[in-house]
Amino acid sequence: ILKRFGVETTYYDPLTGADIRSLLRANTKVVFTESPGSHTFEVQDIPAIAEVAHAHGAKVLMDNTWASPLFFKPFEHGVDVSIQAGTKYIVGHADAMLGTVSTTKEAWHELLECTGYLGQCSGPDDLYLAQRGFRTLAVRLRQHQASALELAEWLQSRPEVRQVLYPALPGAPGHEIWKRDFLGASGLFGIELKPCAEEAVAEMLNGMRLFGMGYSWGGYESLLIPTNVQKIRTAVPWRFEGPLLRIHIGLEDVDDLKDDLEDGLKRLRNFRS
Repeated sequence: ILKRFGVETTYYDPLTGADIRSLLRANTKVVFTESPGSHTFEVQDIPAIAEVAHAHGAKVLMDNTWASPLFFKPFEHGVDVSIQAGTKYIVGHADAMLGTVSTTKEAWHELLECTGYLGQCSGPDDLYLAQRGFRTLAVRLRQHQASALELAEWLQSRPEVRQVLYPALPGAPGHEIWKRDFLGASGLFGIELKPCAEEAVAEMLNGMRLFGMGYSWGGYESLLIPTNVQKIRTAVPWRFEGPLLRIHIGLEDVDDLKDDLEDGLKRLRNFRS
């Protein structure tokens, strides 16, 4: 859509940090970031990117849905415009469609003007449900984090799993930047399985009892889906050997979720054998 309006896009390695300066051109106005990425969970060096972008005269936009403003303070790290899928953790119950954009004081007028031109507005019921969600956001995120970390540690020890992509997990990719810049972690992470047949993954997923299959994470329920974005990745070579699963840990009992995952991994293992 943006291409039809004359907007050009350059894709970059999310781990580039300050080296993004080599990609900035005379007409670069915006650097769009998401940290961590919601499929492969690279943690970006936002302060380094922001410093370079601002020196070039560009603004930094960030999708901050994964951490929410409770676990990452975008404006304290150089971001100009913070974007969230309010449908996810803000609403918290997977029953409304909502997005939010907030800015620094300097960028506010431009956002306000754009919103007026586009005629954007949210429905009153959606706003009510978001206000409801705000009341429990901190409590829910603490539970999402505690449960996700426990299950990430457990999955890391499983023989079927090649690696766990959860920045809050010590030794995981991006952990050091996460520890420096973030105040916490949410319930979304990835796991790379050891190489196996696509049918084996299907056998695992089709029998899950508590984990649903859905894309809009951030609600109270746990979700588990295969994720394959290799075909649309252009900036860097694909670095994974086995299938990727994206997992959202909800608010169910951790032991129940662990039992469900253990049974699923058993189906995967038995299919392979």
